[in-house]
Amino acid sequence: MSFVIAQVPVPSVEVAGTDARFPVRRIYCIGRNYHAHRIEMGHDDPEPPFFFSKAGDSLLPSGSNFPYPPQTENLHHEIELVVAMEKGGKDIAAEDALDCIYGYAVGIDMTRRDLQSYAKEHGRPWEAAKTFDHAAPISAIRPASEIGHPGSGRIWLAVNGEVKQDGDLDMQMWNVQEGISHLSKAFEVMPGDLIYTGTPAGVGKVIVGDVITGGIDGIGEIEITVV
Repeated sequence: MSFVIAQVPVPSVEVAGTDARFPVRRIYCIGRNYHAHRIEMGHDDPEPPFFFSKAGDSLLPSGSNFPYPPQTENLHHEIELVVAMEKGGKDIAAEDALDCIYGYAVGIDMTRRDLQSYAKEHGRPWEAAKTFDHAAPISAIRPASEIGHPGSGRIWLAVNGEVKQDGDLDMQMWNVQEGISHLSKAFEVMPGDLIYTGTPAGVGKVIVGDVITGGIDGIGEIEITVV
């Protein structure tokens, strides 16, 4: 097969302890999956999980500089557990979901909050707020064959050494299995998909010069510098 322009590289993520990489197809994100974050964003109504997407080429490896994006004056951090899928399907039962997972990573859902607020107020999509260049920082993936499937454990984020987000994976409203099951009812989940599973309370603004660090017990840590 020939292409009329140079073939676009396949986005991928480092796999901890190996030279191999995890190829990425799509990035899905679960919205408002921690109750305290739901409240801090002005929502306290029970509802089923909902999803939005980020572009695969918005991934940024841990240890990188994060260029402050244009068209925002209110850039926010959101620390998240990331699930890497090695199998997929439609209508996956929750009890079968863990068998589809390759591994886990630590991610940050960077958000242009002012653009998101404007979109909400005017009934517009969130894409400009969520899927810009470098909007999905991520650590190396740890295979589930090595670490199992963490259902609890501290998840935290600090800005310049000051902890801003501090929660536990067991605070998720929909656990990993339930999140995958719900996602597979809306989309056919495929190998290579990443799922950012939501953020605990404490999201906030970052500026140029800030060093953002975070981690999840048993999975790893992440660090980026806003430039």
